[in-house]
Amino acid sequence: MVEISVFTSSELPVKSQLIAWTQFMELTGLHPSFVGELIELGWLAPQQTHGSEYLFRHRDVYRVKKLSRLCHDLDISAVGASIIVDLVERVEFLEKRVRELERLV
Repeated sequence: MVEISVFTSSELPVKSQLIAWTQFMELTGLHPSFVGELIELGWLAPQQTHGSEYLFRHRDVYRVKKLSRLCHDLDISAVGASIIVDLVERVEFLEKRVRELERLV
């Protein structure tokens, strides 16, 4: 992981936990064209530097690995796997919310 300094309006560097393209490829083990497809689909939305380089979040690594496993294990398209990952994440969010609400009762 590379820590990248991001400049704020006051021009003081602020540490970022974003991951550069190269590190993202190493962490996910995916082909760049597959990641490019996910970006084109809008499923991945990395930030871009002024030099047009992509910066990813740690969460993206986890999500892409999950998507890749679905594509490989179930032999489904990236579009189908992205829908499944989105739905699983939504279920996880709702389950967490239910647990929080149950604690209030």
